[in-house]
Amino acid sequence: MNPGGCAECLRFVTSKEAHVEELPWGPHEWLARPGLVDSKALALVRVTMPPGKAHRFHRHPCFEELLYVVSGRVRQWVGRESRILGPGELAHVPTNEVHGSYNVFETPAVFLAILSPSVFDGPAVIDVAHEEPWRSLEAAR
Repeated sequence: MNPGGCAECLRFVTSKEAHVEELPWGPHEWLARPGLVDSKALALVRVTMPPGKAHRFHRHPCFEELLYVVSGRVRQWVGRESRILGPGELAHVPTNEVHGSYNVFETPAVFLAILSPSVFDGPAVIDVAHEEPWRSLEAAR
């Protein structure tokens, strides 16, 4: 048993142990989250976003997020500001801040999302892409 008390939790996670979720904006490989590792403060997911896909404007009311680009490029919005991020670049998204990730390029984008805390009460994601001003910002991109 790990010191934190999770008998089935791992200390080392390879691609074989990762929990994979197929989401509309690309596969998510969970490398650290409750039940996989014994962490209450951190979660880590590797996302491969195909060209033309997006995790449209949304917010996380219960946690903050770091988005780190491993390969490819992504147009990243945080609030009303956007930047093109490439390998080795990062965006910080404060708790409950509206943001969106858009692969407007011709190659897949791979990025890591680090989330904290990993254990929380409330919804993980609230979609706001259909609300103003986000709907107009998305249409203009």
